[in-house]
Amino acid sequence: MRTTRTVPARPVLFTALALTTAGSLLLTPQTAVADPPHPEPPHREAALDRHAARTPTSAAQRALATAEAGSEAIADDSRGYPRRQVLTPDPENPADKSIKLGLTPYHAVAPKLNALQALGDRVSVEVAGRSAGGHRLYLVTVTAPESARQTRAQARMRELIESAPALAAKSPEIRKTYKAPVFVNNNIHGNEWEGTDASLRAIERLATATDGRTRDLLAHSRLYFNITANPDGRIAGTRTNANGFDMNRDFVTATQPEVRAMRQIMVDKQPAVMLDLHGYVNGTLIEPTTPPHGENYEYDLFLKNTYANALGMEAAVNGLGYTPGKDGVEPAQIPFRDQEEGWDDWPPIFTPQYAAFHGTVAAHTVEIPMAVNNEEYDTLPTAELRRRSAINVDVAGAALRATFDFVQARRASLVADQIEVFRRGAAGAAQVPVSEETVPGVPGIGPEDVYTTSFPRAYVIPAGTGTQRSATAAARLVDHLLANDVRVTRAAHAFRLGGTTYAKGSYVVDMRQPKRGLANVLLADGRDISDKVSAMYDISGWSLGRLWGASVGTLPGVPYGVLRPVRAAAPAAYVAPRGDLRLRLDDPNEIAALNSLLRQGISVRQAADGSAIVPGSARRQAAQAARTYDVAFHATKLSGTTPLHRTRVAAAVTPGELFALREMGFEVTPVSTDVLNAGFDWSSVDALFVSAGLDHDDLTPGARTALDAFLDGHGLVGRGAGGAALGSATGLLAAKPVEGNGDANGVVRVVNSRGALMSGAPDHGFVYAPVWFTDLGPQVRVEQSYATGNPLVSGHWRESEDGSGGPADAAGRASVISGPHAVLFGTEPLFRDHPKGEFAQVGRALFSMAVASGSD
Repeated sequence: MRTTRTVPARPVLFTALALTTAGSLLLTPQTAVADPPHPEPPHREAALDRHAARTPTSAAQRALATAEAGSEAIADDSRGYPRRQVLTPDPENPADKSIKLGLTPYHAVAPKLNALQALGDRVSVEVAGRSAGGHRLYLVTVTAPESARQTRAQARMRELIESAPALAAKSPEIRKTYKAPVFVNNNIHGNEWEGTDASLRAIERLATATDGRTRDLLAHSRLYFNITANPDGRIAGTRTNANGFDMNRDFVTATQPEVRAMRQIMVDKQPAVMLDLHGYVNGTLIEPTTPPHGENYEYDLFLKNTYANALGMEAAVNGLGYTPGKDGVEPAQIPFRDQEEGWDDWPPIFTPQYAAFHGTVAAHTVEIPMAVNNEEYDTLPTAELRRRSAINVDVAGAALRATFDFVQARRASLVADQIEVFRRGAAGAAQVPVSEETVPGVPGIGPEDVYTTSFPRAYVIPAGTGTQRSATAAARLVDHLLANDVRVTRAAHAFRLGGTTYAKGSYVVDMRQPKRGLANVLLADGRDISDKVSAMYDISGWSLGRLWGASVGTLPGVPYGVLRPVRAAAPAAYVAPRGDLRLRLDDPNEIAALNSLLRQGISVRQAADGSAIVPGSARRQAAQAARTYDVAFHATKLSGTTPLHRTRVAAAVTPGELFALREMGFEVTPVSTDVLNAGFDWSSVDALFVSAGLDHDDLTPGARTALDAFLDGHGLVGRGAGGAALGSATGLLAAKPVEGNGDANGVVRVVNSRGALMSGAPDHGFVYAPVWFTDLGPQVRVEQSYATGNPLVSGHWRESEDGSGGPADAAGRASVISGPHAVLFGTEPLFRDHPKGEFAQVGRALFSMAVASGSD
């Protein structure tokens, strides 16, 4: 169920705008480099390294790979359709988990797509990217043939719809000839397989059908199929990809290559309608959802279309004739109509909810009915699994056919509604609250369904020391906005607004833009919805404006005449030309840069404020780190007192935390209770980080003795209830951990100490199942506390049923504590890449534990 720094250029079709970027200098002892190319983030570099390791070596393989790699530019509008290519087959894999279900294994996908392209002139295949595990992501387009000129005309109209929606609304050409884009996303959860097979069948039918309805559909729409969004999980039978990520939770942060590929499809193709095919809920669950509803999109337009399409899909699914008594299939359900709460569209982390911000006015999660994964996969007879999978393919196929009928019948109104989404954004128009009057034909609309927000006139990401906490974080945030197709400008001169002066180079996000909803959902604080529903399906608070480490504010107006559009953020990389160097450790990229220097044997010391002091003799290495990680090394007269050491980490953590630790450049060895019980070489690591998967009570006597011996001379960093439990069991910190409501999550206000661990840390954090600490012993230092009053800024945090565990209980309590050999976090500083600005807190904690142990 349910980044690179180079941003593709948007075609300029109306007004040519000069793009200017203020120059910056990266100084080395030998040279000054103006405007160095912006580096890949560390995790992207690792992905490129993995890709390079897979590069074919024979001339024939290289030629084929080059041909396929060229097709990854999925926004190429210089060619018409079809766009045929011969895909190289993958080696047969008898271990592919889909085989047992009678479904299409991944290695059979490329040959099937080759065969489908050969059926006629309607099917095109492109490679949209690669998975974390290196598998190709196939995007199939089905449409009536187009000449290159016709394709350029479609691109021009698509751009007009977004960039000049008021003109587009009056365009006879768009009404008559624009092809409505439809996006079908399959198999984002790898062990929810059948959407892939249903789409392959649908493509074959569309490729060969000669009836008038099909010809009309393809003449007036383009149908895009992401055949399998998660080939890693499809093969392995896992929900997650090869990095262990649930990608249907990743659309705010886009940490995974598959999600970045899906994001780019939505940006480039601008779908008006999309389906995300999942499993398994019996009866088939078809969105729209229960409250709360996302407050940043135009919900009146969204609900009108999603509900109408849901009714058609429901009729098609029920019309298949499957029954509870005969087949075990319950009638389809529509949560908006059939449920009170529990299946919401509040966070934009899910694929359909994210798609809405790119102009998709009918976007659905569809949960097909018959479970074939997890326990069922392992215990049911193969014949029963195949019976269920066949039903699921039928159900998914019915949803596809109904959606295509819906698009054919409503193409003009769907396109008009997409235009209206963009028009409201560009004009700064008010949202339209849903009601039975504004959304006719949708029964049961009540006050519980009304969610709107107030958009600021503009956001500002200021430049300059004293106003911008982190230039590195600001550049990352700007590039992330651009990658999400949010329009960003940069001040060519200083300006003054609202009584404040902003430096040259400050970024401004004018909220009168087509995708204002997406800009706001990424930058705004969000809302406390604790009183709206009893529980949430997933997270309910997020804010890259608060949590990614950059200073972000709002403006009462826009300083016209000084702003220039940007395609990429200006690099933050800098090295002072002389003297010793200071590297602030306030950002994960700075932690990664420090780790790279330590691995090279550079002698680095820590200052009292937690920053790293690098000797001037290492300027060349610092310059390379600055370029690679986009960080600044400033001149300093501080000498630093405490040597910093290369820190190798044993980690019992979630996949997201493991990913974050490696992104920061730590050498990490995953451990667990089972790993320790099997015997673990503690001499290979310098610190232990624990949040999950390591229970002191379940260790064998020998493993417990070895762990205790390690912790006697080394350090523990713990997170959440799991980390606190280990801290208590080993007696490293005299403190009582208190667990808050396990359903609570969101953005919170915090108060930081001024010590080396938290100096310069953001004043907001993220919690999920929050923890705080009481009864602190004499050697325990409070590094951070939850703010007084109600610390929750946005999200959902209620008291537990017994009246405890709410935000009032946490207010003013310690959220992070430390001692000589342990640091414990009650917050979630590494949660799914959301609190990027907090990553460095964990990095500093791990370095402090290595220092405590005196490791080399």
